[in-house]
Amino acid sequence: MEQLTYKDSGVDIDAGNESVRLIKNFVRSTYREEVLGDIGGFGGLFALKNYDEPILVSGTDGVGTKLKIAFKLNKHDTIGQDAVAMCVNDILVQGAEPLFFLDYLAVGKLNPAQVAEIVKGVANACKESGCALIGGETAEMSGFYPAGEYDIAGFAVGVVEKKSLITSARVKAGDILIGLPSSGLHSNGFSLVRKIVFERMKFTGDEKFSDDKTLGEELLTPTRLYPRICLPIIKKFGEKIHGLIHITGGGFYDNIPRALPKNFGVEIDADSWNVPKIFKLLKEWGNVSRREMFRTFNCGIGMILIVDAEIADEFKEFYRIGRVVEGGGVKISGGDLSD
Repeated sequence: MEQLTYKDSGVDIDAGNESVRLIKNFVRSTYREEVLGDIGGFGGLFALKNYDEPILVSGTDGVGTKLKIAFKLNKHDTIGQDAVAMCVNDILVQGAEPLFFLDYLAVGKLNPAQVAEIVKGVANACKESGCALIGGETAEMSGFYPAGEYDIAGFAVGVVEKKSLITSARVKAGDILIGLPSSGLHSNGFSLVRKIVFERMKFTGDEKFSDDKTLGEELLTPTRLYPRICLPIIKKFGEKIHGLIHITGGGFYDNIPRALPKNFGVEIDADSWNVPKIFKLLKEWGNVSRREMFRTFNCGIGMILIVDAEIADEFKEFYRIGRVVEGGGVKISGGDLSD
């Protein structure tokens, strides 16, 4: 009887070791001084320093069906940033500085070069966000994922002083909403995007979108990282920053109420920013209602600051998109997405 090995079942330990070799330098390049040990241990070590009353804030997320587009176009260098951004942007909302990140990558057949491409994107995004990539897992799951496909998710931990924790407690009527531009679709709504682009319109992704991008490249534009933008603002203005809102799944209608006290709502003027071309095209191609657009996508605004009206004029480089009002609900007027 023939002797079987793990490799015969579709799991190649040598390929796994080669993947680790290829990503070591990417991982090490993210290390902060608080990181202890090196890649290859069973757990990542991080020494928390210089905090009086530290509150740890954690978040986990994946990239979702945006991955299907990466598979279709065989382009994997942006997905890592999406995985990091979806986590660090979430914990940022409570004022937390991202400290470290761990990733989980599951593949059907381990391709060390592909893994290295993905993890390089993770590492670059960690550096941009100021956090260390201190661990992760690459699992080869033969027969579970089709050849060339994978899933990736991440987990981030940040810290904020207890006195600086951002909750909804300071939000009041008259506060101003400051919108920070998104980089594009980010990582939400891609089941609808794929249905519109590839099923209804029968596009391939190779169509020209702009002078320097194909449609596929536009769809794969990575999620914007907001920590380096927002943390200095939080530090500078302190208690005048009353809230932050990460516009992810659920868009404006579902995410904004999460940052508001009971019986408060917002009024938003969608004429206050230019909705990027991709959102207008998706609305047209899919005959998507205005409300559905704002409930599914970020429509060009990836993060919202809720600030005291006294400092609203300090944010001229961003968009002044609305205000907090008494009474619940999210009311959106104007804009380029009208039915």
